[in-house]
Amino acid sequence: MNNLELFAFRVKKLRKAQKLSQQELAEVLGLTQTTISGIESGLRTTTIEKLILLAKFFDVSTDYLLGLKDEP
Repeated sequence: MNNLELFAFRVKKLRKAQKLSQQELAEVLGLTQTTISGIESGLRTTTIEKLILLAKFFDVSTDYLLGLKDEP
């Protein structure tokens, strides 16, 4: 699994663990459902700002989201 696929997998896994829909996560973060869908499908990369938003919301490190570490 490459880093983009791992990033997509981890975002989706974290979202589902919190029992949130893509729309709910998007609303909390001030993003669109299309953005979340694109990230989770691996078709879309993200900005540093969005990466930080995701890490803070899920209380994990950016290194974990990016696949640089296996510990959240």
